Amino acid sequence: MINVVAALILRRNAEKTEMLICQRPAKKARGLLWEFVGGKVETGETPQEALVRECREELGVIVAVGEQYMEVVHSYPDLTVRLSIYRAEIQEGVPQLLEHNDLQWVTPTDISGFAFCPADENVLERIRTEGLPL
Repeated sequence: MINVVAALILRRNAEKTEMLICQRPAKKARGLLWEFVGGKVETGETPQEALVRECREELGVIVAVGEQYMEVVHSYPDLTVRLSIYRAEIQEGVPQLLEHNDLQWVTPTDISGFAFCPADENVLERIRTEGLPL
């Protein structure tokens, strides 16, 4: 089983709260599906350290990692992942396309228009039913 972390990055304004989603590169496994930014936890890293590193590498931003939002285990045909989603806030920088094909700020009502990685489905269902955490 591979330990993977992802960030639920929120952006709030007077009218709505949005979350950041990223589209995987076409040539990677599950190419062009949408996901939350993140990646594998490397040996010697805490999940929080891994998430800070992944956000810096993939988006060019520095995040403050908050509480764990959810954990799911999902088996793909080629691997099984333990996905830990953490709330995170951008402390420095503006998200850039350093590794992903695209990125979007979306509301919970928008997410049905995007094809996500299967491991994210339980997370998305919680967001649909409960809304975004404040």
